[in-house]
Amino acid sequence: MEENKLSKPVREDATVRQRRSGRWKLFAVLLVCAAPLMASYLSYYVIKPEGRTNYGTLIDQRTHPMPKLSSTTLDGRPETLENYAGKWIMVKVGGGACDKACQNQIYAMRQLRTMQGKNMDRVERVWLVTDQQPIDTMLIRMYDDMHILRVKPEELGKWLPLDQGGKVEDHIFLVDPRSNLMMRFPKNPEPARVHKDIAKLLRASAIG
Repeated sequence: MEENKLSKPVREDATVRQRRSGRWKLFAVLLVCAAPLMASYLSYYVIKPEGRTNYGTLIDQRTHPMPKLSSTTLDGRPETLENYAGKWIMVKVGGGACDKACQNQIYAMRQLRTMQGKNMDRVERVWLVTDQQPIDTMLIRMYDDMHILRVKPEELGKWLPLDQGGKVEDHIFLVDPRSNLMMRFPKNPEPARVHKDIAKLLRASAIG
């Protein structure tokens, strides 16, 4: 009986130690998985040489989480931005009647991706169409490697932040490989400066 009384606390202590060990191992795994993305943010936005600034506006992902979109492809298949998780995503938003400014954005997105050279496959481009207007067939053919999704504008809600008086159609947004909204580029951006921002992020990040 005396032996049983002594062995029970010992077994309980061993169980507690195993649980603690398991928690630390899980924490270590999560830290390893998150480290590459954390490193890219830190190296680009925190540990940066004097005078180096980003061109795009950094967005706080905590206040702008990605919504659950009920978006579809042009032929009606369910598809969302989360389908492209694991890559950097350039996003533009606008109606299907794509005017000159819209076409300039789409062209710029293609060029910006191409400018990444060997890293271009780490970048996807998505056009979120916010109405049911038909899209010009020639435009679809010209940019057949760009994802085009129809989405209800109200679902975007407060996800895409704007300056006062700004319009969501004016900007190209950047989503990181973990589906966090990260940057907003200005209206009529300078392609070389946008390219520089994206290239730095791709160099600093081991994921995507």
